Amino acid sequence: MHPLKVQAVYQDTGVPAYKNNPFIEALPPLLEAYTQTRHLRSSSDSSLQDLNAPRVIRSHSIARLSDEFFQPLNNHILLTERISLMIRGGYVGRNPRTGDLQKHLQNGYERIQKGDLKAFRFESVKSTAQSMVLIGCSGCGKTTSLIRTLSTYPQVIYHPDLNIEQVVYLKIDCSHNGSLKEICLNFFRALDQVLDTQYEKQYGLKRYNIQALLTKMSQLANAHALGLLVIDEIQHLSRSKSGGPQERLNFFVTMVNTIGVPIMLIGTPKAREIFEADFRSARRGAGFGAIFWEPLQEYIDNQLNPEWIAFTDKLWKQQLLNQRDEFLSDDIRHIWYDSSQGIIDIVVKLFVLAQLRAIATNKERITSKLLQQIYNEELKPVHPMLDALRSSNIEKISRYSDLVIPDMDRKIFALQQKIKSIPVDKTSEDFFRQLITEDERRIYTMFKDEYKPQHLIECIKTAYQEQPTATRQQIIPIIFNLLFTDSYPSSDIVKLTPQKSEYLKPNQWDTLPQDDLRFIHSQFLTEKDLHKSLLEKNLILEIEKVLLKTG
Repeated sequence: MHPLKVQAVYQDTGVPAYKNNPFIEALPPLLEAYTQTRHLRSSSDSSLQDLNAPRVIRSHSIARLSDEFFQPLNNHILLTERISLMIRGGYVGRNPRTGDLQKHLQNGYERIQKGDLKAFRFESVKSTAQSMVLIGCSGCGKTTSLIRTLSTYPQVIYHPDLNIEQVVYLKIDCSHNGSLKEICLNFFRALDQVLDTQYEKQYGLKRYNIQALLTKMSQLANAHALGLLVIDEIQHLSRSKSGGPQERLNFFVTMVNTIGVPIMLIGTPKAREIFEADFRSARRGAGFGAIFWEPLQEYIDNQLNPEWIAFTDKLWKQQLLNQRDEFLSDDIRHIWYDSSQGIIDIVVKLFVLAQLRAIATNKERITSKLLQQIYNEELKPVHPMLDALRSSNIEKISRYSDLVIPDMDRKIFALQQKIKSIPVDKTSEDFFRQLITEDERRIYTMFKDEYKPQHLIECIKTAYQEQPTATRQQIIPIIFNLLFTDSYPSSDIVKLTPQKSEYLKPNQWDTLPQDDLRFIHSQFLTEKDLHKSLLEKNLILEIEKVLLKTG
């Protein structure tokens, strides 16, 4: 059996309209959309073992986030629900046990024989297929979400008693500068890939017109019990080759009515003209309506968007940096949003580039300053598009509906090569393994370039033996005292003074906690920006305002 095929196992769905329909009862059990979507999320967070891996290995794991990270959002729940309804609803009118499927096949045969899309033998047979349009700018995760959702269904189910290979879903793409005829040919090609057939050779090499190709598609779709046809990248349809918006709209409406199979159309905002040319026809052609995927919003009703918080918190836990901050600060979250404008693809790739840069520079920490640098240096090609989104000007946004990041893979590869070229200090790695806790390793990484590694490790271990409950901020002054005295008599135990700050050189300030004034100072390039941030954090006393209040 073909690797994409499974043999049918039937189970009652509990829905009267679906009862005794083998095409529906062979599908996976009905689940709540939230439950089904939850299974799509990425695997567990990074472990201590992952953090201890060599730089080169970590860099490859980080680069994989662009393809593997997935956090379900409300849009995904809606999409999962619509797909379930469309697939099952489309099969209601094609039940082979009631003869409805045979009637569809007979009507299809009649159309092929007469070469007329309107021909039929059984007038009573009706299509229960619905269509839907999914519109969103490139990078919002439309195709990725769709593929993950469809992967929860087997693509081909074989019914031995019916001798039918049921194709649950089929996804085809519009080629660049493609034509309507190319969509039909892509349909035959996609069927060949999942069924090991020769339909493209049988129909594609002959000079059939679009009407004839649609009749062939209709017959094959019903012969193989196609559950859902997805047509992606419809904005690529060429005006000159498809006859303009009205012609393209009529093609899709005819496809739904003729093929009798649920159809989902996916594209960027450039595709909206196809459906907005005739709003009444567009509504008829989109029975389940249209879903418009907007970029994630930072605020909703003057409150931080819970979805933005959940998405970034989950992604933040995927760090593989030795000096990472466990919790995502509001400052970094805001810079992250401003630099990506909520475009999911950019949010993730910005995070990937920041981690790779942090490893390459041996900083091993993501800061707001680093994110700003990545945005300024690596994302220059998309600055005009992101500026358009910041402006909220629909006219400007429409010019950049296809948001892409040119050469992103090349930039990730270049950073990986830079990390690979950094000499591996085997001795340092051996010292690093002597430390057990994450705090011990972070402190060692922070100061290993300033002191002899073995002596530093001994001081760290001694300090934690004497003060096992001390926080990282509390333990650092004790370690420094040990480093300078080379001894630690029990009678001279240093009293914990959390308020006391250790001396660090300015180039080390970005290793300090986020609430340390020196860390805040290190994140700004100009005094003006620093002053503004300190005012917002209420860390500067404005004497003039105080005097005004006191009269």
